[in-house]
Amino acid sequence: MNDTGRKIWITRAQPGADATAERVRALGHRPVVAPLLAVQPVLGAEPDLSGVGALAFTSANGVRAFTALSPVRALKVFAVGAATAKAAKAAGFRQVLSADGDVEALAEGISGRRREIDGVVLHPGAAEPAGDLVGMLAEQGVEARSLPLYDTAPAAFGPAELAELEGVEIALLHSPKAAEALAALLARHPMPELSVLGLSRNVLKPLAEIDLAHRAFAPFPLEAALLNLIDRAPGACPASEEDLAR
Repeated sequence: MNDTGRKIWITRAQPGADATAERVRALGHRPVVAPLLAVQPVLGAEPDLSGVGALAFTSANGVRAFTALSPVRALKVFAVGAATAKAAKAAGFRQVLSADGDVEALAEGISGRRREIDGVVLHPGAAEPAGDLVGMLAEQGVEARSLPLYDTAPAAFGPAELAELEGVEIALLHSPKAAEALAALLARHPMPELSVLGLSRNVLKPLAEIDLAHRAFAPFPLEAALLNLIDRAPGACPASEEDLAR
């Protein structure tokens, strides 16, 4: 393994963590996969597609959870970004549109194509979604409903897991819930020398009062933009206390 790059903590849940680790490794750095969250299926969940005209996914985990329970692939799919769209296409969906942004961008994209949707927009996803897509769509006059298929819980970090993180310089965060888990972990085991890079300003808010060496957020909520921060000088899109208070 390359021992000249930075040691990067991949905090996202599996299986996405391994994909991010490969991208980090391709950039010449040393990824350490230690997810802060573990994905758990919602027991008894069953997709009801009556009256559904389109699916909206805000994560690849949502795609995987839905396709594990339903063989339906003919519905139009609206995806929050490139990674989610790729997962939907790989699962067999042919009509896939990507918002290439955040949940707000996804809601706007769906609203702009409402005439193409014959029915309700179903949002299969997390029990505690990062954004209220259904609520945003309702405000724009688009009928939608959520379908909780999975949940995430903080992963356990014992002595062995903490030892694996020794020497880590940077942690990558993809969600506010992961940031909450990191804040709780650092409250017990401070790492003031750690730099944290977040997918967006909102992702970093739970860490506002945590002592860190540096924090920055991607200018666009895309993983490519997040990874670009690794080699950039500190100060690019810095997350100040005023930023995190917005």
